Order: sequence, then structure tokens, then C-alpha cells
Amino acid sequence: MTRKKYIYLTASVLVLAILAYFYFGKSTKGQQITATVKKGSFPIEVTTTGELVAKNSEKIYGPTGLRQIQIWQVKIQDIIPDGTVVDSGQYVATLDRTEISNKIKDEETNLEKLETQMTKTRLDTSLELRGARDELINLKYALEEKKITLEQSKYEPPATIRQVEIDLEKSQRTFEQSEKNYKLRYQKAVANMQEVAASYNQAQRKLKDMNDVLKQFTVQAPKAGMVIYKRNWDGNKMGIGATMNVWENIVAELPDLSEMISKTYVNEIDISKVKVGQKAQIGIDAFPEKKFTGKVVEVANIGEQLQSSNAKVYEVRIVVNEFDSILRPAMTTKNKILTSIVDSVLFIPIEAIFNSDSVAIVYKKHGSSVTRQQVIVGQSNDNEIIIKAGLKADDEVLLVPPEKSEKLTLDLLPKEIVAKYKIKPGPVKPQKPSEKDTSHLPPTPAPPKK
Repeated sequence: MTRKKYIYLTASVLVLAILAYFYFGKSTKGQQITATVKKGSFPIEVTTTGELVAKNSEKIYGPTGLRQIQIWQVKIQDIIPDGTVVDSGQYVATLDRTEISNKIKDEETNLEKLETQMTKTRLDTSLELRGARDELINLKYALEEKKITLEQSKYEPPATIRQVEIDLEKSQRTFEQSEKNYKLRYQKAVANMQEVAASYNQAQRKLKDMNDVLKQFTVQAPKAGMVIYKRNWDGNKMGIGATMNVWENIVAELPDLSEMISKTYVNEIDISKVKVGQKAQIGIDAFPEKKFTGKVVEVANIGEQLQSSNAKVYEVRIVVNEFDSILRPAMTTKNKILTSIVDSVLFIPIEAIFNSDSVAIVYKKHGSSVTRQQVIVGQSNDNEIIIKAGLKADDEVLLVPPEKSEKLTLDLLPKEIVAKYKIKPGPVKPQKPSEKDTSHLPPTPAPPKK
């Protein structure tokens, strides 16, 4: 009985060992993630993150005439929520009236001073001219008296008559001079009144202009549409508390939603690949199931540096070919610009490429065994990379290195093939999508406030 127990026990251990071998062996094989080498057309794409903007939009302008009354900046005191649909003439925003109200008060005070000055000038002028007229009347009477004296002295000695004639001539000359002086005084008085009246009228017009501009501080929609906040120079939306520059004088916009554009930025490394007229695929982050086609319509000639990046980027505009009512300005887009297509090449997932002693390699399967194979790589896109040499169609490669991969056999390519493709020492391993530099991309816009 004891012997039979040992036999049964030994047999059980062997069965368990066999089962464990097959179970864990299959499990290990099942953990190997492989990919097949494909052959065909290979698209070269530039992927960027962008933002939807309307191709055409109606501007909602602030008050006109701000520069004429010397107001250069105005704050937005209140504005309806971003994305609100309005009718023509409906309320949009209220601007801060503090500065213009102070200017109106100052101008009203100035107008009162000018009115008082005009009244004072009128009274002074009246008194001065009245005195000049009285003086003329007195001189005229004196002149008549001299004439009478001359008539009465015709029987007097010649010397007396001559003396009277001289007195008459003096009186005549004094009267004429006073009459001319009165005309000059009158002209001067008229000019003074005109000057004061002109200043008064100018102040009146300025006060009227200020009151007319003040009425425009309540901004209304010029037509029906969806109100979208304008972005200022740093990319931030101009909501409540934002400062409006009178040189642009734009409070908000009413975009035409029938034609949309994805505005994106391409880094200086890839910008040489992007040309006007290239096709693109556009995805909307808010609606992943929606896909659209587009075309590059504008590529900036001069780079710029965004606040969130140290690299130079170039603005690229992609028009969306299709119309969909779900598309709204400021939605985040993912754009794939098709820059070129390479025909009849081999390619594998970019995750299958590794480096070993500065040599690009793959882990190639041969049935149940795996070897390290040197490869020569070409261009890549976000997901796949071209293989120039080292593999053939339908070969299987691992996406994850196997255990003890450093002990696997390394199959190097013949020297003539390496020389053909001019491989230089130390090739750089292509970056995986997760490792790509995204510093050139614009920041993802925050969702609109509810």
C-alpha cells in the first residue's frame, strides 16, 4: 500500500508539472503582443491640436468717437455669457462709465465757467461801448459849439478869428479820431464776444458728443447670431473686467457658423512639410465620433512664440469642408495634415523599434523563437514607421521586449546594405506618440462657463 501511494503521488506531481508547463507556457506566449509587417502606401502626416474659429464673422463694436473725447481704454463691466444666441438689437454688454462720467462732469463745470465769462464779456463790452458813444456825443456838441463861436467871431480881429478856426479844427480832428477809435473798439468787442462764444459753443458740442458716446456704452447686437468673446493679444477671452482697446474697439463677435476654420500651430521642424492645398482630417474633442475633412488654406510665413512654449511655431489655417450644426467656435480640434504619401513600402508600428548599441532593431519572431534583427528605418508618422531593410512583408515583430532580451541573438545586416543606405553611427530612436514633444501646441481651451 505504501508503494502504491508513492506511485500515485509521483504521478500526480508529474501531471501537475505538465499542466503547469502548458498553462504558464501558453500564458507567457499569450502575453507577447505582436504586429505584422505591412506593405502598401504610407501616409506622412503632421498632427496638431487646434481651435475652431469662424471663417467670417460680424464684429460687435464698442462706442464710436472715444478717441475724439480722449478715452483710450474702456473696461467691460458686464457681458452676456459666451455662446449666447441673440437677436438683432438685443443687449450684449455694458461698458464701464466711470471715466466718461468724470469727463462729462468736468465739461459741464467748464461750460458753466464759459457761460459766466461770456456774460461778463458782454457786460464789459456794453459798458465800454456806451462810454465811447457818450464821448462821441460830447465831442460832437463841442464841435458844434466851436462852429457857433467861429460864426460869432467874424467881426473880431483876424488873430482872434484864426484862434477860433484852430480850435474848431482841433475839435473836428478829435471828433474824427474818436469816431474811428469807436469803430475799432466795436470791432474788438465783437471779436472778443465771438471768441468767448466760440469757446462756449465748442464746450457745448464736446458735452453733446460725450453724452452721445455715453449712450453707446450699452452695446447691442447688430444682427442675430451667437455671441463669441473676442480674444486679446495674449489669447485670453475678453469677458467681464477685460479692457477694450479703442484702436480695435471690438467688444465681441457674431461668427458665421456655416464656414468654420481650424486655427492651429505647427512647430518649425514640421512647417516645411505643410503647404497650402494639402488635405487634412479633423476631429472634434467634444464629439470623438465626428470626423471631418479639410484643406490647408493659409500657412504663416513668420513664426511666433507662444506663452506656453519655448519653440517657434507657425500659424496654419485649415478650412472645414463639411457643415455641421454641432460645430462651435473655440472647440478643440485634432488635425492630421496629409503632407505626402510614399507608395509600396514596408512599415510597422513605431512602438516596435528599439535601440541596441546605437543600432535600430526589432524583436522578430521565428515560429516559437525570437531574435533581435537590425533594421534601417525611414520616415514615420504618429503611429508607424517605414522599414527600408531588415524585414519583409508579413514578418511578425514584438511590440514589447521579451524577457532576457539582451541575451537573444542579434542579426546584423550585411555591410553593403548598411553602406547603401548610408547609416551613420548612433541613430536616434524614433519617438513614440506618447513621447512626442507637445510644447509647440497651443493650450487646450477651457470649456465655456455654464
